[in-house]
Amino acid sequence: MMRAIASRFLHSYSSTSKLGTVAASKNGRLLSTGPTKVEEPFKVDEAETVEVPPPPTEKLLVLGGNGFVGSHVCKEALKRGLTVSSVSRSGRPSVHDAWVNEVFWHQGDLLLPDSLKDALNGVTSVVSCVGGFGSNSHMYKINGTANINAIRAAAEQGVKRFVYVSAADFGLVNYLLQGYYEGKRAAETELMIRFPYGGVILRPGFIHGTRQVGSMKIPLGVIGSPLEMVLKHSKPLNQIPVVGPLLTPPVSVNSVARVAVRGATDPVFPPGIVDAYGILRHSQQKSV
Repeated sequence: MMRAIASRFLHSYSSTSKLGTVAASKNGRLLSTGPTKVEEPFKVDEAETVEVPPPPTEKLLVLGGNGFVGSHVCKEALKRGLTVSSVSRSGRPSVHDAWVNEVFWHQGDLLLPDSLKDALNGVTSVVSCVGGFGSNSHMYKINGTANINAIRAAAEQGVKRFVYVSAADFGLVNYLLQGYYEGKRAAETELMIRFPYGGVILRPGFIHGTRQVGSMKIPLGVIGSPLEMVLKHSKPLNQIPVVGPLLTPPVSVNSVARVAVRGATDPVFPPGIVDAYGILRHSQQKSV
């Protein structure tokens, strides 16, 4: 009799334990009550590390970088930490200033578009300071055809932004330098077609500053700086027929360089034409 009671008790305990174990499984993982079963923790595979490349370095190509305006553009771009290269017919300039060693110099002729291919590799933006005087046909080639070739080559290469240093209108002077201005305007038109959202046209008047001619430095600011101070508030006078355009204020070469580099590298800089007054205004604004 006692043996039967003990057998029933053990069977009842075993059944109760199993029911408790099954009940516990309704709210989560199966919980083992046995002393020999230890639940193993979840294994989490280590996440794969993906190497993200650093943002690309801005590389600026300055056309005519060994000239008066172009050399200042190069120096301004270097000051901002950009990688700078330049194309000109003479290549590396003869001056021995320290900044010259920081620029990658290419010798090429913009009238021969193929000479630009190597120089445009990896370039994100371009500033053209190419221009010149001479006969009407020569002026059209240098100011128009050469820059049009450069604009087309840059667009085909996938360059993001292009800044063209053009020239302000001077009324009757435009007629006297017909090839010069016709070339400039033709290049401007091409730029707006090829770079509708990233093309910037600077139209300064007289540009003053220190011009390097061989080993001699000519301080054009002696004349230009006082005139800039006087004429920078004379915009309403520009509407006067014939003489109005002659009152366009001079701008310093440093201001032109500052705005050119900003226009070439700042994605929010508005595309289109920037006159002398706009150059003065933008040059006083802090860069982002």
